[in-house]
Amino acid sequence: MQPEPTAELRHRTVEAPAGRLHLVEQGTGPLVLLVHGFPEFWYSWRHQLPALAAAGYRAAAIDVRGYGRSSRPEATEAYRMLDLVEDNVAVVRALGEESAVIVGHDWGSNIAAASALLHPEAFRAVGLLSVPYAPPGGPRPTDVFGRVGGPEQEFYVSYFQEPGRAEAEIEPDVRGWLAGFYAALSGDTMPAGGEPDPHFVTRGGGRLRDRFPAGVLPAWLSEDDLDVYAGEFERTGLTGALNRYRNMDRDWEDLARHRGAPITQPSLFAGGALDASTTWMADAIDAYPTTLPALSASHLLDGCGHWIQQERPQEVNSLLTGWLAGLQD
Repeated sequence: MQPEPTAELRHRTVEAPAGRLHLVEQGTGPLVLLVHGFPEFWYSWRHQLPALAAAGYRAAAIDVRGYGRSSRPEATEAYRMLDLVEDNVAVVRALGEESAVIVGHDWGSNIAAASALLHPEAFRAVGLLSVPYAPPGGPRPTDVFGRVGGPEQEFYVSYFQEPGRAEAEIEPDVRGWLAGFYAALSGDTMPAGGEPDPHFVTRGGGRLRDRFPAGVLPAWLSEDDLDVYAGEFERTGLTGALNRYRNMDRDWEDLARHRGAPITQPSLFAGGALDASTTWMADAIDAYPTTLPALSASHLLDGCGHWIQQERPQEVNSLLTGWLAGLQD
């Protein structure tokens, strides 16, 4: 089922390099662009749209290219970071604004960071949720991820690289796979310490879902919410979403000239203390005085997993609106 529409939510489609981008906006005032991650779409910001609108902002949550009602280019290379950044700039312009605050979650955090890095004239501040900022550079990503896990396990990022491989696991039962994936990374339902890590697959025919919790939904995800997510991905498939992972080496090459570059605009970070993204990237968080020199604050929410703005909507809303108010001041 689809979420019940309200008079305040405005769906629209704008022209962008992707072809068309669908977005949902609410409120009036300074523009705040919300960018989702994997595997989500605009709906993951359903708690933030009304809160930002009530605080005096024009909140716009996009469907990233490849997701939801936005265009889904066929070519794998059409999902490189540079193209996603240009999509975001096009949205700001299409909405009649010169600049916006951009906030991203998961892959959206990386996309928001790259947007701020490459187009500071269009993005005057950046909020990052769940995935910390790490400047471009370092070894080739697929080389790094290929070594993670050892001879018996394969890291999920490597598993996603081959077109069609992950789709063959996911698409016969989209709803069941999404339920397990969301539960596996949620603070209240993730596997306990010592259980097989759901970020890996067993080499030689294993599947990610073999390690997902079964028969349980996290508290933030109702059956109706799951229906909304499943309905979108059953309609679109997962290839557009997975193609983001398949461009990491292209991104590494495209952004080489920005190796080590800080983001100098005002910034905010919030993550879940139980999220692997924050524990594995603790060094990136520690480096914020150098990499995010205008950081307002960095927050780790106790007991929270990966889906931070859905697991802890009131806390995230309070953090965002307080930070935005400070920017206005």
